[in-house]
Amino acid sequence: MSHYILLNRIQVQGANAVAGFTWGFPAITHFLGYTHHLSRKLSSHQDFADISLKGCAVIAHQHRVHTYDFNQFVQSKNPAYQYREQAKYKVGSPPVIEEGKMDLTVSLLIEYEGEIATRHETFIQWLDKACQRQRLAGGSILNIADIELFTVDDEQDIKPLRRLIRKLLPGFVLLNRSSYLEKHFHTLQTQNENAELFDAWLDFIALKQKTRPVCHLIDQYLLKQAEADPEICQPLLEQWQTHLEQPYSPETIPEIVKSHFAELPENKSTKKLLIQWQEYCNPTEKTNVIWEYINKPMAGFLVPLMVGYKAISDVYKNEEVANTRDNETDVCFVEAVHSIGEWQGIHHIKNEQALSQVIWHYQYENNWYLCKQNDNALEAGTPSEIQIQASDDDWS
Repeated sequence: MSHYILLNRIQVQGANAVAGFTWGFPAITHFLGYTHHLSRKLSSHQDFADISLKGCAVIAHQHRVHTYDFNQFVQSKNPAYQYREQAKYKVGSPPVIEEGKMDLTVSLLIEYEGEIATRHETFIQWLDKACQRQRLAGGSILNIADIELFTVDDEQDIKPLRRLIRKLLPGFVLLNRSSYLEKHFHTLQTQNENAELFDAWLDFIALKQKTRPVCHLIDQYLLKQAEADPEICQPLLEQWQTHLEQPYSPETIPEIVKSHFAELPENKSTKKLLIQWQEYCNPTEKTNVIWEYINKPMAGFLVPLMVGYKAISDVYKNEEVANTRDNETDVCFVEAVHSIGEWQGIHHIKNEQALSQVIWHYQYENNWYLCKQNDNALEAGTPSEIQIQASDDDWS
């Protein structure tokens, strides 16, 4: 049996759209940070100190990144951040600063421990005020459609779970797919021992294309042959179609197709066909080609995801580091950790176990500060996470 707080349809304005060196949606650390901040407020409240928040699931309903011309951020004119820089600019002509901002509507499903009992209405009223006073992913919360408590227990009654899922439709829940990255990395290593984890990560996030020599005459010829003589030529067509589903390489052309064209006599009707076949097998700089997208290693709506931080320094006392965020917290320099995530329809959740597996939690071990889910709880420091971009964030 699990207890959840549903913050349904949170409308956020001006949220951060940049996470590490990826963009398009806030990092998962923003949402867990929001939950953690709310948990600290609960612990200091005399009426609700016995209630603790454990983690949250992120369900997206709508988003709009402030961009123009497809992929350029909206530019705004703001004064220079530091006063000493303002002398560089004339009065009335501040610098143009790109802002990676977005508007979004999300729902947060927060798991909690504790007994609400007769405090239900009071607790909902307190949540309504406390949640809207906080910022989410750096943005301002304009509205929360409703706040509701759910107790999910498949063994006693599945109706609360069904009602919860219906309230979240249509929506997409964010899943951790670091296991995909680890599996693909091992596959690359078997093919090339010099392959790096960054190469595996790029295979998931980059839009890759590869050329293929034009082959429309070959397609038409094999299709006609299969229709005229299915028993002999149908396997030939199937082998060719399987070859077309893979990225182009002369080495992957089926031998049965090569043998067929090697025995094909050259005459007036087959002259152009054989010329195209020769160019397909041995392309040159003058060969006409078509561009084809290369599929990602795994299926699904896969996206790059920032999942936490990796320490790159010792922990320093606050007074040893200048320009810290406060005067008390110890400081550690970190760099962003990136992995792979997947957006999946919320309707795929059918039982309590599946619901518990979409809840994100903090995990700290051996200088790794990560956000993980129960079904992907690999050991920290394994190749399933990739540390890429250094930053000077202070991390306590």
